[in-house]
Amino acid sequence: MASRLAKSISVMIMLFLVYIIFSGSFTSFDIVTGIIIAVIGGLLTANLLVKEPKKSLNPIRLIWLLIYALLYLSIIEFRAHFDVAKRILNPKLPIKPGIVRVPYHVDTDYAKVTIANSITNTPGTVVVDLDEDKRYYYVHWINVKAPDEKTTYENIVKTFEKYAKKIFD
Repeated sequence: MASRLAKSISVMIMLFLVYIIFSGSFTSFDIVTGIIIAVIGGLLTANLLVKEPKKSLNPIRLIWLLIYALLYLSIIEFRAHFDVAKRILNPKLPIKPGIVRVPYHVDTDYAKVTIANSITNTPGTVVVDLDEDKRYYYVHWINVKAPDEKTTYENIVKTFEKYAKKIFD
C-alpha cells in the first residue's frame, strides 16, 4: 500500500493542477472538488502510470518538462508552421515528401511516445511506424533533405530526444 500511495502522489498533483487550470477558477468548491478527483484518479491509475515514484517527483525533471513545453510551443512549432505555410503559399519552394527511417536512443516508453507525439504534432512530419527492436521511427517528412540516418536524426529527432531523455530516462 505504501508503494501505491507513493506512486499516487505525483499523479494526484498532476490531476489537481490540470483540474484547476481547466476549471479556470480557484474557489473553495473547485479546490475541494479538484482534491477529490485527484485522489480518486491518482489511486486508480498510479500503478498504470508510474513505475518509479522518485523519478516522477524529481523537481529537476519537472523543470526540464517546463522548459521543453515552452520551447516546443513557442519556437519549434512556430518554425514548422511558418515553413509549411511558405511551401503552401509559394509553389516554387521544393516539396520532396518521403518516408525516412530515424534512429532514436531513449529507453522508456514515455520518452518514445513523447518524441513520436512531438514529431507528429509538428507540421511537416508524421510518425507512421515505430520499430522498437531496431530502434527506429518511420517518419513521413514533407521535405526530405537526405534519407541517411544522420541527417534524419539531426533534423527530426535530436532536439526532442535531448529533452525526452532529461525528463523521462
